[in-house]
Amino acid sequence: MTWTFTSDLASYQAAAGPAVAAEPVTNTLLLSVADALARRGPQAFGPGPAPFFGWWTGADGSVAGGVVCTPPFPLTLGALPPEAVRALGAALGTEPLLSGVGAVNARRPEAELLAGAWGRPWETAEETRLYRLDGLLEPDPAPQGRARRAVPADLPLLLEWTVAFKREAGVRGAASEAALRDRLSYGGLLLWEHAGEPVSLAGFTRPIGSASRVGPVYTPPGRRGRGFAAGVTYAVSGAARAAGAREVLLFTDLANPTSNGVYRRLGYAPVEDRVEVVAVG
Repeated sequence: MTWTFTSDLASYQAAAGPAVAAEPVTNTLLLSVADALARRGPQAFGPGPAPFFGWWTGADGSVAGGVVCTPPFPLTLGALPPEAVRALGAALGTEPLLSGVGAVNARRPEAELLAGAWGRPWETAEETRLYRLDGLLEPDPAPQGRARRAVPADLPLLLEWTVAFKREAGVRGAASEAALRDRLSYGGLLLWEHAGEPVSLAGFTRPIGSASRVGPVYTPPGRRGRGFAAGVTYAVSGAARAAGAREVLLFTDLANPTSNGVYRRLGYAPVEDRVEVVAVG
């Protein structure tokens, strides 16, 4: 039983790709990150140290899961057996590629298990909940306006709102015009319009391994409280399914009860909680 780490995406995909794709819901982050790197190159998430990857080989010689890291984002764990998580915690102190890791994103049980094996003081920095679409329900009451696909002419607004979303949500990394153009190429960004003006934005990732993830969802402060976010989320959820996703997912911040309530009313059901643990001291 062993971990293998590399900076070579192709090697990771060849070794861990089938195991990761076999659990597209829990592994949604690993799948979308690897897809973005394959399409837009190693700087897809901004300048900085090269991304790196790892996979766990079990006693029977089969790969049982993986991890990805695109600094400055945390090391992100997918579905892994407990023995792999404990071994990863030990490797954080010995493996050269992991020497700069100061934060880990994982399902709550795995995050706590890894943190215990890390050998460093740590604290919880963020708690999120993964939802999957059970049965899509129309917003009630229905908001005024309608959804439309975003087009290249919307890029300045899309970039402005993405920057605002990242700043407000505390999301690492700079907004990327290349990432937005990629979303536009498959119809992955929708705008909600009211009285002829865009008032809310939502996107979805390209379906990978039968799953797509909704996000970001953003409404400017002056437009909130009128149901526009619910309207555009409903529309983008349907668009993700129409694009081929059998599983439509999204993450919410557990500290935001308003957004959690909106998504439940649209037919999303909780799957699991994830936490980000950060080394301190």
